[in-house]
Amino acid sequence: MSRFVLGIDIGGTGSRAALGVIDADGGLSGAGRNDGGPAPIVTPLTGPRVVDTFTGPRIEVGAGGSTVLAVARELVDSAVRTWSRQLPDIVGIGIGATGIASLSESPADALTEISAELGMPAVAAIDAVTAHLGALGGSGGAVTVLGTGAIAIAHLGPDERGRWAADWLRVDGWGHLFGDRGGGAWLGRLGLETALRTHDGLDEHGRTLLEAATRRFGPPASWPGRFYTRNDRAGLLAEFAADIAACARAGDIASAELLDGAGREAARSAVAAGRAASPRIALTGGVAAAGGCVVDGFRTEASRLQPGVSVVDPAGGPLDGALTLAHLGAGGKLSAQDKVIWS
Repeated sequence: MSRFVLGIDIGGTGSRAALGVIDADGGLSGAGRNDGGPAPIVTPLTGPRVVDTFTGPRIEVGAGGSTVLAVARELVDSAVRTWSRQLPDIVGIGIGATGIASLSESPADALTEISAELGMPAVAAIDAVTAHLGALGGSGGAVTVLGTGAIAIAHLGPDERGRWAADWLRVDGWGHLFGDRGGGAWLGRLGLETALRTHDGLDEHGRTLLEAATRRFGPPASWPGRFYTRNDRAGLLAEFAADIAACARAGDIASAELLDGAGREAARSAVAAGRAASPRIALTGGVAAAGGCVVDGFRTEASRLQPGVSVVDPAGGPLDGALTLAHLGAGGKLSAQDKVIWS
C-alpha cells in the first residue's frame, strides 16, 4: 500500500500544494554526518515523488499582519477535498511559507488544530528551509532563495540517525523594506528606480526598463498610488523582475547589471550563512530561474569570497522541499527551532 505526504509552498506571488508518494524504500534514510562536523558531500537522498499539484492565492501583508496562516489553512482544506481518495494514506503535512516567522502569529496552534482534525503530523517552516531541503536533496550546505524576498540558510545536514537538529543558520529575510537583497521585490524596486531616473531626465540608462514598466504598470505618475496602497506590494514589485529578465535577454545593459547584482547579493548571503556548514552552496527560487546574469553573478562572487566553494545546481524546488519536510516530520526526524520550524 502506498503512503503519501502533502506539501504546501506559500510565497508572495502565489502558493502551491502537492501530493507526494513515498517510494517503497522510504527514502531519506541515509545519514549526513556522524561526528558533529561538516556533512560530507553525499548523493542526494530519495524524497517523496510528486503525484499531483494545484495552485492557490498569494499572501497579503497589511496592518493586521500576514494572511499566510489563512492561506495555509485554505490549501490544506482544498487538498483534503482534492485528494480525498488518498487521504487515509497521507501520513504527514509539510508547509513552507514566506513571512511565517516575522509577519504572523506563531503557527503552532494552527498546526495542532490541523493535526488533530486529520490525525497526522503537520510541520511548518520558513520557506528557506523547504528551499534548502529541495535544492540540496536532504544533505548539508547553504542555499540562497531568491523568490519575492530573499533569504539564505545553512545546515550541517542529518546526523547518523537521520535526524535534523535545531541548528539552522539564516542570513537576511528581513522583508522588502529592510533587506531581501537580490530577491524579486528588491530587483523590481531597483528596476523601477532606474526607470524613474530616466523618466526624470537624469540619464538614459533605464530607457528600456521605463518602457517595460510603463507597459506593465501604466504611466509613472500612477505608480505611487498603485504601489503604496497595496497590501501585496512586495509581490507586485516582484512581478517586474520577470520584465527585467526579459529585457536582459534582449540585450539591455541596465537590466543585465541588475540581475548580476542580484546574483552577487545572493552569493554574499549564502557564503555568510554557510561558513560553519558545508562548502556546498546553491541558488534557487523564481528569480534564480532567470539564469544567465543571476547565476553568473552568484558563481563569480561566491568564488571570490570563498575560493574552493562548490556551487551546485538545485536538485529540486521548494515544493519538493515541502514534501520532504512532511516526510521528515512524519518520521519524527525534525527538531523544532524558534522562528524556523514548528511542529
